[in-house]
Amino acid sequence: MHAQTDIPATAAAALDTPFDFDATFTANYRRIARVIVRIVGDPARAEDLAVDTFARLLLHPQAQGAGVEAWLYRTAVRLGIDELRRRSRRQRVERWLPFIRPPRTPDEIFSSGQERDRVRAVLGVLSRRQTELLLMRNEGLSHEEIARALSVKPASVTVLLSRARQAFRTEYEERYGQR
Repeated sequence: MHAQTDIPATAAAALDTPFDFDATFTANYRRIARVIVRIVGDPARAEDLAVDTFARLLLHPQAQGAGVEAWLYRTAVRLGIDELRRRSRRQRVERWLPFIRPPRTPDEIFSSGQERDRVRAVLGVLSRRQTELLLMRNEGLSHEEIARALSVKPASVTVLLSRARQAFRTEYEERYGQR
């Protein structure tokens, strides 16, 4: 036992061990960047957002510990969603002010598949929780991992996913018709 506490010795040792940011970055950077690129579709922007995710980790010492991977993943997904929303707002403004539209880069032209753009547009208008659920499930996270990342009960993930899928389907069909 650790001196004057009821914390087991192994837990106390973990508390005394400093957080290894470099090891966490090395172990998780590629996965975080890959998740973000699947959301935003721009590899360069995804790398910037992945670095921002880790910068935020440095500013949140309470996240540095056993649940760091879930925290990183949740933060990365949220940054990706925020980026989609920024783009959506910018596109609405650009429709009304076409003269401010910057020329598209070759990467943007290449990655502008119609279906991906439609999916991203729909994800950009769903609630944050619904978008997070769909993206995490699509990435292959288990119900338990999703529950941990979103701080919900594992039993409720199935219902939440079902509702998110229905909301996505409804929004997609309203915008683009039957698939």
